[in-house]
Amino acid sequence: MTLTNHLRQATSGKPDSLVVFLHGYGADGKDLLELSDILKQGLPNTLFISPDAPNSCTLNPIGYEWFPIPRMDGSSLKEAAIGRDKSAIIFNKFLDKILTETGIPAERTFLMGFSQGCMMSLHIAPRRIKMLAGVIGMSGMLIEPERLLNETLQRPPVLLVHGDEDDVVPFDEMGKANDALINSGFEVLTLRSKGTSHGIAQDGLNAAAKFIKNNL
Repeated sequence: MTLTNHLRQATSGKPDSLVVFLHGYGADGKDLLELSDILKQGLPNTLFISPDAPNSCTLNPIGYEWFPIPRMDGSSLKEAAIGRDKSAIIFNKFLDKILTETGIPAERTFLMGFSQGCMMSLHIAPRRIKMLAGVIGMSGMLIEPERLLNETLQRPPVLLVHGDEDDVVPFDEMGKANDALINSGFEVLTLRSKGTSHGIAQDGLNAAAKFIKNNL
């Protein structure tokens, strides 16, 4: 299966690094791609890519989902896990294809996920064979943290950003993810986005831009 892809070319026309966005439940790739208009100001050689998740969203048929969410759409935990694992396989094939086509190495590639896209990013990056440059997880959570230690192949640096007024994914999920990642040997930075609900504020974007620059 090929994911529908949205992109913003590097401002310089000579990309040597890559940011791949993973959108949230019910959205699409175009939703997060708009963030590149801010991030690219300090990253002229960075290509930005944002695929649509592989499945139509149960609750929003015009949007997409990486996997079903039981408390929202009535699916089972087993169905959610199967959906996540299938999407991870599809995304990894997609990413491998992009890296081959662009010639950009994994060590100069970042995953930046929001909400369900954050969950996917934190699930995928540690299990890839080649280490990525970093993961930026916003307003999400770490799925099944108890599996992380035994299944980790690589430990890219991680930035976690979460609004302290998030009413969709509780703010304390950032602390839980931080603890599990650190206990598994990851280098983690966190940002409490004050007064922010389930979204991405300017302080989060600033932190993301700085994180990317520091890890290139």
